[in-house]
Amino acid sequence: MSSFHDRQKAEEAKFAVDAELRFKAVARRNKLLGLWAAEKLGKTGAQAEEYARSVILSDFEEPGDEDVFRKVRADFDAAGVDQSDHQIRREMDELLVRAAAEVRSGV
Repeated sequence: MSSFHDRQKAEEAKFAVDAELRFKAVARRNKLLGLWAAEKLGKTGAQAEEYARSVILSDFEEPGDEDVFRKVRADFDAAGVDQSDHQIRREMDELLVRAAAEVRSGV
């Protein structure tokens, strides 16, 4: 019985670590996405950093990525930035892969 509980505790610990890494990767992806979008919006320096923070915060509106996508889409539309939904989603996907690798490597 003890080995079953040990295995269960190990699985729970692994799940917690995986969830934390996923949270960090998504937050990093959102920052990178914000910086990418800021460049498209013509923002630099402190303005770009502030915009990236606003993208990170937009992720707390609802579960999933749609809140982040909607923010970037709305900001691009308001500024007349020509990026398709597909381009934004592709950038989100690519940046998530990059962010996950950076989190795993400790960068």
